[in-house]
This record gives sequence, C-alpha cells and structure tokens, in this order.
Amino acid sequence: MGRGGGGAEGDRQTEPLLEELSKSSSSKEHLVQRTGTVWTAMAHIITAVIGSGVLSLAWSVAQLGWVAGPAAIVLFAGVTAVQSSLLADCYISRDPDELGSIVRNKSYVQAVRFYLGEKSRLFCVFFLSVNLFGSGVVYTLTSATSMRAIQKANCYHREGHGTASCSTAGGGSDVYYMLVFGLAQVVLSQIPDFHNMAWLSVFAAVMSFSYSFIGFGLGAAKVIENGVIEGGIGGIALASPMQKVWRVAQALGDIAYAYPYTLALLEIQDTLRSPPAESETMKTASRGSIVVTTFLYLGCGCLGYAAFGDATPGNLLTGFGFYEPYWLIGLANLSVVLHLLGGYQVYGQPAFALAERRFGAEACVLDVEMPLLGWRRVSLFRLCYRTAYVAATTTVAVWFPYFNQVVGLIGALSFWPKVIHFPVEMYIVQAKVAPWTGRWLAIRTFSAACLLVCAFASVGSAVGVFGSKRS
Repeated sequence: MGRGGGGAEGDRQTEPLLEELSKSSSSKEHLVQRTGTVWTAMAHIITAVIGSGVLSLAWSVAQLGWVAGPAAIVLFAGVTAVQSSLLADCYISRDPDELGSIVRNKSYVQAVRFYLGEKSRLFCVFFLSVNLFGSGVVYTLTSATSMRAIQKANCYHREGHGTASCSTAGGGSDVYYMLVFGLAQVVLSQIPDFHNMAWLSVFAAVMSFSYSFIGFGLGAAKVIENGVIEGGIGGIALASPMQKVWRVAQALGDIAYAYPYTLALLEIQDTLRSPPAESETMKTASRGSIVVTTFLYLGCGCLGYAAFGDATPGNLLTGFGFYEPYWLIGLANLSVVLHLLGGYQVYGQPAFALAERRFGAEACVLDVEMPLLGWRRVSLFRLCYRTAYVAATTTVAVWFPYFNQVVGLIGALSFWPKVIHFPVEMYIVQAKVAPWTGRWLAIRTFSAACLLVCAFASVGSAVGVFGSKRS
C-alpha cells in the first residue's frame, strides 16, 4: 500500500519520463519560481493533445454514424475532463514521515509511487512502456501513409486526375516508406538529447496544428463543393452484424487514442503559480482545452465523414489525393511526416533510457574516427539497442499495416490503466474517500464503465489487427 495524504500529470508529453521510468521519488517543496497561468497551461495541454490521432477521427465517425460518432467524441471528452480533475487533486500532498512537509508530485510516475507504492509503479511503467512502443508503431504507419499520399498527389498533378498508375504509386504498398522512416529513426535515435532540443516542441506543435487545420479546411471545402452532406445515421453498412460490432469497437479505440494527456498533466501543473491553488487553475485550463480540442476533433471527424461518406479513408489527409490545390495537400502530409520524425523520438527516448540505465550503456564505449566528425566516443550498447528497438517497431508496422486497427488497439489497451485506473486509485487515497460511500461508489462505477468500454474496444481492435492478417 502506498503513502497518501490530504491537501490541496506522441508526442511532447513523455519527455519527463526519462528520469522517471527507471526510478521515482516525490519531490519536497523547494523555492522554485512558478509563473504559469491558466492560459499557458491551456497552450501546453492543447499542444500535447492535438497530434496524429486526429487523422483517424473521420474514419471513426464513419463507422459509428451521425449520432453515435459525435456522441462518442463528446463522451471521451467528458471522461478526459473527469479524470484530469481527479489527477489534478493529486499534485500536492503532505509527507506522513515529516510533519507539515508539502510534497509536489511533479510527474505521473512519481505520483503513482507516492500514493500507491512501488509495485503499482512497476505495473504503471509496464503499461507506459507498451504504450510508448505502440506509439512508435503508429507513428511509423502514419508517416508511411502520408509519404505515399504525397507521391500520389504529385503523380495526379503531373499525369492528370484518374491516372490508374498513380493509385499504385510506390508499388501499391507502404512498406518502402516504412523502411525509409525506420532508417531515418535509426539515425535520429543516435543523436544525444535530440528529444530535448528546445526547438523540437515548438516545431512539432506548429506541424500538428498545420495538418489538423488543413484537414479541417479541406473537409469543409469538399462538403461545399459536393453540395450535399454524405453519410448516414448508422454509419457504414457492413456485410454482417458482427463485422459492424468489431468496426464500432475499433472506432472507439481510435477516439480513445486521440484524447488523453495524462502523462503531461502534473508536469504542466508544476509550472503554475499560486494563489489561486494550482489544482483549481489546472482544472479550469483542462476544461477550456478540452472544449477547444473537442471542437477541432468534431470538425475534422464530422466534416471528413460529411465529405467522403462511406468512402471515408482511414487517414483523413490521404482522401484528398487528386484534389486541388495539390500543394496544400502535400504540405499537410509533409507536416505529418515532419511532426512524427521528431515525435517518434519523444516516445522512444524514455524506453531507450530505461534499458540503458538498467544495463549500463557506458560499460562498452569505443573511440571511433568518423568521416567529417573526427574521433567520437560510441556506446556499442546504445548503438545496438536503439537500432534494434527501431527495427522492432518498423517490423511490427510492416507485419501489421492496418492503421486504424493498430491505432484502436493501442488506444484501447492503454486508456483504462493509464487514464482511468491509476488516477482513480490515487485520488481515492489522496482524498481519503471512505469505502461504500456515495462518492466512492460513483468513482468506482466510473472506472468500471470505462473498463468495459476499453475491453470491448480492445477485443474489436485485436480482431481487426489479427483478423486482417489472417485474411
């Protein structure tokens, strides 16, 4: 049982995990100047949330239909708002070993250890590691589809709309682009502190906002051009009811992947000034940010479905291949690739750090003379492990090249433990919620309902991934 106390947490959200996956301790109060406001917190949250997950939302709405699709996006927004409120209350506590000593839980993993103990921290680290690896696979798949979309758009512009050879550009497969992306990540993973470069977060934010708003605008433009809103109440009709059930489950997993910013919440809260209390500022910022992101998600998801109807693509931006202006479509897909080149490292570096600290990356270091760079110290373990890690994510992506199903599986598997279970358990300890009281029953019901939805989405997404492979 962990310690608890009373008292007032890609892409960018995993950077603090570098120091927390292999060890964790809560930090006592120090004289640190914190100047963040509700507006800076909202900016951080929106930057952390909006990413490649937005690209699959139109497909998700197409599976669910005009009623259930928007409702599911709003529902996950509500769930995210509730869990962020619970987690915000876990930022400050009091150390039971030192009377009156305030503890600031500055990261998600620190908070799990402080409230729930070391065993829960290890359990948490396992799920985070699976999520980080899965995100690397998703980023590889997303980048490959965007690179192929760029080539197709250029081909249509050069050869003319309807050219049959353009639909099979690149051999009709994304494997070549996955290998190119994987090779680039092998190189980037060897650059020291690449994920911590000051410009990377700003660059990634600009890229993610660029392709999100371009997708939003292109969807609106196509609806106006069509002069009709495509789609139906029940979504895309399939051959059998069971196929429809699994597609609905996959769609829920895709939406789950798009929302949470759990890992970043406590890090952002640690930048806020007080008074007012950091938890109150954080809750206000979370609610405002969720409203903004939900508006963008509903816009991309609903406008994409309204534009394409039953032909809605898995990745929204790939559906505009032969439309003009082709340069804008190419720019949007290029923004995706550039964003994910850096985003992959944000998710990969914590996994690299965990293995290198455990096995000792500096135990086998050689001085090597490199062209143009001169003599450099090279860690053989670092070189081999990081290369093997990138090769593993690329291999999984090549073996299971099913974008929406993989996104759904990763989203569904990680949502409940990361977003619901640990924040709920920490809040119960922090707030000393007595068993079988009204508040305890409400919180437990909330957690159980989310578990059922995530289990359903996980099974459906797994059927989509492995069923597609067998077929």
